[in-house]
Formats: sequence, structure tokens, C-alpha cells
Amino acid sequence: MAAGAFDLQGHRGTRGLAPENTLAAFKIARDLGVTTLETDLAITSDDAVVISHDPILNPDLTRGPDGQWLTTPGPAIRTLTLADLKRYDIGRVNPASKYAQQFPEQKPVDGQRFPTLAEVFVLAGPEVRFNIEIKTDPNKPDLTVDPARFARFAVDAIRKGKAADRSTLQSFDWRGLLEAKKLAPEIATGCLTIESNNFDTVGRAGSRPSPWLAGLDLAVHGGSVPRLAKAAGCATWSPFWRNIDAGNVKEAQALGLKVVPWTVNVPAEMSRLIDLGVDGLITDYPGRALPVLAAKGLKAR
Repeated sequence: MAAGAFDLQGHRGTRGLAPENTLAAFKIARDLGVTTLETDLAITSDDAVVISHDPILNPDLTRGPDGQWLTTPGPAIRTLTLADLKRYDIGRVNPASKYAQQFPEQKPVDGQRFPTLAEVFVLAGPEVRFNIEIKTDPNKPDLTVDPARFARFAVDAIRKGKAADRSTLQSFDWRGLLEAKKLAPEIATGCLTIESNNFDTVGRAGSRPSPWLAGLDLAVHGGSVPRLAKAAGCATWSPFWRNIDAGNVKEAQALGLKVVPWTVNVPAEMSRLIDLGVDGLITDYPGRALPVLAAKGLKAR
């Protein structure tokens, strides 16, 4: 990333414009001029490192080899070989799903298959960075490989792709991040967090440390999520965008952390967060962000 450039990240490629986490979506994001491709990992039964937000096949996104939409979730990607997984089409959203209503601008690209991380590296070219999420859940350990093994697969794939200096490994489950730092101190890590009614990885109100935080205790760090992220060795703190305020941005940056909230799709909110001093944004619509950045004298590359 160029010195002083704003880190504009295309969420799952460009989920607002093309089927998420497909090569088509990553190509659009690259061509728009994002700084970073944001994406998610899964591991197949034959240990291929593939791109998927969900650990199981999502019927809102997936058609079987017969061309028909899946009627129920599953199976888990961990139970499928790479060859098995490549038989499924993820080139459009099921129009009958509520999920489809969220992205009316998304254009189908039939025939898209679950890509491998290696395929994304080849497509991206030399200028783009990568923000790659280790998808494990401490409350659902049977759906994926364990965080330590997952981190090892991710690190090996990044090194094989010669992308260590352009990659960040991020996760809500910080166990994998701590393991990644042991294996590959040269690869930056990003601490994802959310505090909301529906999903809370911080556990501020709990009597015990959150299972998402790899044993780190929020109370020991004065109730400060930025201080907690710093203690985890992260270079970036990526909170849910609604959890951002001027105080925690300033605190995080004083600790040497970059602040890159997710997932921000409304230009007015992008503008507000930029005015708070964030270092980047993760968005489904990077094209919406470009005029906002231009108006503020910022550039993504």
C-alpha cells in the first residue's frame, strides 16, 4: 500500500455487485482499485485452503451439480474434497431467499466455483493486498479444523503464494491469530470484534472472559478492546462499524494499531468514520467509497 493511502477493502470481493467470495467478485474489486481484497477461508477434507464465508454449504448461495438450489444447509466443507466442492455453483443468490433482497445490485455470474486461496493470489496481481479471515467458532468446534491447524494451513498457503508481506490474517476467534503469530511473525494479524445484541465476541457483561478472545481477559486490560487487541499482538483492530467512536479510534492508534471497521455500505457513514480518523473501511460497495475518499483528498492506491 502506498504511503498515506487509505485502506479500502472489498468485502468478500464486492458482495454488493457480484456473487460473494468468487473470482468474479475479486476481479471487480481489483479493477475498481481497492487496496485490499477481504475474504474468508475454509479447509476441505483433503486440506485444500479454499474461499468461503460459511463452514457449511449455504443454500442461499449454492446450487448442486444438478443445477438445483440446495434445500438445506450443508454438508460441512471440511467433509468434502476439493474436487467435490468444485462441483457446486456459487454464481448467484437464490432469488427466493431473504439474503437476495439485501443485494439488489448484485449481478449473477453463473458457473463460479469455490476458489482456492492460490487462485485468488494469481487473479489479484502484484498491487493488491489481502485480508484473510480464519473462520473458526469456539462454540462450534466440530465444523472446522481446530484453530491451530487452521492457522498453519493459512500460513503455509500465504507463504506458498509469496504473499506474506501483503497479507493480514484476521479472525473473531483470536486463538488462531495467536498461533499464526508464533508460526509466522512476518504476517500481520487483525483482531475482529463485535458488540451487538445478536453477536458479541467481547463479552463485556460476562463474568468470565469471552471464549473468542484466546484466554485474554478484558477486565485485566481496563475494559479496553484496543488494549486487548494490542495484547493479542494484532497490527489492526477491526470492530463492527457501529462500535466505533472518536475515543476508541484515538486510543487504538495511540497504541500503534490501525483501525479498519467492517462492514460499511452507506456513503454518509463512510464519511463519518473517515472523519473520526479510521485507517480504512471494509465494504460490500467499494465503488461507493471512491467518491467519498476523493472528496476528502484520499486515495486507495
